[in-house]
Amino acid sequence: MSSQEKNFSTSRRSFLTAAAAATVSTALPASGEASAQAHGKAPAVQSRKRPLNVLFLMSDDMRPELASYNSRFHTHSPNIDALGAKGVRFDRNYCQFPLCNPSRASLMSGHPPHLTRVLGNRDDLRKLHPDWTTLPQLFRQNGYTALRSGKIFHGGIDDPEAWSIFDGSTESLHMTQEARPMNLPHALIPKPDGSVPPLPTDAQAAHSDQIFVLDGNGEGAGDYVVADRTIQYLRQCKDKPFFIGCGFSKPHSPPTAPQRFFDMYDPARLTLPPDFAAWPTVPDGFPKAAIRPRNADLFIGRGASESEAKEVIRAYLASISWVDWNLGRVLAELDSLGLRDNTVVVFVADHGYQLGEKGKWSKAGSLFEGGTRVPLIIHAPDAHGNGRPSLRVVESLDIYRTVAELCGLEVPEQIEGKSLMPLLHNPGAAWDRPAYSIWSEDGKTVHGTAIRTEQWRYAEFGKDAANGAMLFDVHADPMELKNLAEDARHKDTRDRLSKLIAAYSYPV
Repeated sequence: MSSQEKNFSTSRRSFLTAAAAATVSTALPASGEASAQAHGKAPAVQSRKRPLNVLFLMSDDMRPELASYNSRFHTHSPNIDALGAKGVRFDRNYCQFPLCNPSRASLMSGHPPHLTRVLGNRDDLRKLHPDWTTLPQLFRQNGYTALRSGKIFHGGIDDPEAWSIFDGSTESLHMTQEARPMNLPHALIPKPDGSVPPLPTDAQAAHSDQIFVLDGNGEGAGDYVVADRTIQYLRQCKDKPFFIGCGFSKPHSPPTAPQRFFDMYDPARLTLPPDFAAWPTVPDGFPKAAIRPRNADLFIGRGASESEAKEVIRAYLASISWVDWNLGRVLAELDSLGLRDNTVVVFVADHGYQLGEKGKWSKAGSLFEGGTRVPLIIHAPDAHGNGRPSLRVVESLDIYRTVAELCGLEVPEQIEGKSLMPLLHNPGAAWDRPAYSIWSEDGKTVHGTAIRTEQWRYAEFGKDAANGAMLFDVHADPMELKNLAEDARHKDTRDRLSKLIAAYSYPV
């Protein structure tokens, strides 16, 4: 049994508390910094005349389909890639819930979803927990100017206690520029049982077939406006400590980008995944609960032909490239103002996405690698690991504690996750922790829990796997094509991982 399993077999809470308390002492100090480190302070902060700033960059629905993450589509993402080359790129970071609001509530509160009780897109974190201190609120309470541009918390559900200026706006969700819709033709593709359903008539289904093409660079459209406002905030705050959240809404559906970003990709050259299916399909040997029967974002209520699928993938990639371009504008302004060497820059997405794998075009319900793995890059000035990637398994839940400790702020009691400081100083440091993700179908009960270790992904559906389980050797089977959960040769592995899930997951 590994040290990871021994720790989790006792008390999950006591384990996390002990791990967090030990974090800073395991970071690698530079010469002359040992004393500061012994007092629990982040070494990068100590010699500075003013506190480190934070520029917190987010994207919505972006799986790690980036060049620096070895995208099989050869995505054009030079600015995010450059940020990863400058800081520490975490290649195995996982969200805690494959849906916008629960994932963001967990990340911003430092608590897992079954403690936040935010298990759907309508739950309000602040109303559920009026006494909790969210990440930007912690900075505001410590004298920082905390500002938001775009989507940081869930759209329409913000945290008024988090920001120095709160206007409740959701500018990232609206376009002021006229956009040209590129509607896909409705292909009448039979379901696996041979039946052909009627064309979808509800508004959501009609919207799901739209791709928007913008003129110029997308001036006046949501993510362009978000970048402009962030640039304005940087200029206003250049002489005082700040926490600025910059939240881009793409590549969330509907895929949107200027024409020149579409032109970067040829649909004919895009390769569909080996388990592509026209409809959401449960492969042989997989539990039925693993794939929701209806897509939530794209191809809702209808099947996807191969040509249509490639057009949507092209639009998704174009949206990523447009986000990358806007993010580059923000980072260029940070450099122009001379703030890069005094600013912690974080880039993360809220959750992953499936692009036709097993017929799924969404993130909702996905406890696969595609639904839960997300990009994470942290550039902390003076971190010894800058310029090197980390292959350790980490969680988005770890971000709260990490950013607070980098800036020398006292972390509120009971915040979970583990500081990534050791990995920022040594990306290959010993790290024996799994990542967890959960799913709730009704927003009230945990219906599935997944655990990811460096070699394995294991998921259980229903209490004690009553509705089935999945086990994948992620090195031998990165596309998750063969479920090993019922393979007797892997019984010991399944039993070990099942015990870890039991220690982690519990009813809300």
